Amino acid sequence: MLIKKVGLIANVAKEKSPACTIALYDWLVARGLDVHLEEGIAAKIGAARGVEVGILGSLVDLLVVFGGDGTILRTARLIRDRDVPIVGINLGVFGYLTEVNLGEMFNALDLILAGNFQIEKRMMLDVDINGGEETFHGGTVLNDAVINRGNLSRIVELETTVDERYLTTFKADGLIIATPTGSTAYSLAAGGPIVFPELNSIIINPICPHTLTNRPILLPESAVIKVTIWTAEQGATVTLDGQASFTVKSGDTMTVKKSLHVTTLVSSPHRNYMEILRQKLGWGGFPTGAAGKRRDAYGTEHP
Repeated sequence: MLIKKVGLIANVAKEKSPACTIALYDWLVARGLDVHLEEGIAAKIGAARGVEVGILGSLVDLLVVFGGDGTILRTARLIRDRDVPIVGINLGVFGYLTEVNLGEMFNALDLILAGNFQIEKRMMLDVDINGGEETFHGGTVLNDAVINRGNLSRIVELETTVDERYLTTFKADGLIIATPTGSTAYSLAAGGPIVFPELNSIIINPICPHTLTNRPILLPESAVIKVTIWTAEQGATVTLDGQASFTVKSGDTMTVKKSLHVTTLVSSPHRNYMEILRQKLGWGGFPTGAAGKRRDAYGTEHP
């Protein structure tokens, strides 16, 4: 893949984002690339003009996103109609989806511009909400759709069907429906499994279920999930990727299915998925390496 045009997006709330954007802009222009700025960061650094994110996705061969996972999720949602690769530069504390660390930015982009990179097509979900006589498209998510009782004092009942077949009625604080990408987000904190991105599947994970045997379940990517909310109180909340929220009332339904859209992420040239699990999630223990040496969580051998 030949990259000639690059778009830059940044979380303007991050202190480092203006300086990092200017540095990378100059570096890319010096290499003869055509560089476009998203309107928010363009205004922040005093550039002449910027482009709305959805339009920016149609103008470039690669998007570089400065920020954390929230910035990646927002970008993925806004450019879902455009199959453009995204590389995330981590300006946050954690940054699981922003795989490239700031100190390795130029080296990583040298490799990417030379064509030495791999991409991952990440599954997304479409979410529709039915509120009585009205059905509307809530949105498309990369991580998850979450029903939460919010400020309600009682648990909610979540009547759940899969492909129009009754699964169960969860009595819980809420329900997470997640992609493999979202398996390492809220779902993981709620006791769900880690699912490799290549395994296109859908996770249903109850939040603090009243019945302890209601464990997370993995469904095929073809599954169509419908959840009806039942509560004696006034409303609950549906949240999409932790960013867009909708208030729902008793009797409303949420339908979730695999989207036709995908998010294309550029994998870090410096580490693979299993290294990221160890380094950023602290996953795993301290297994023994070669010749009896002990490996720490990062894979480094110790005597």
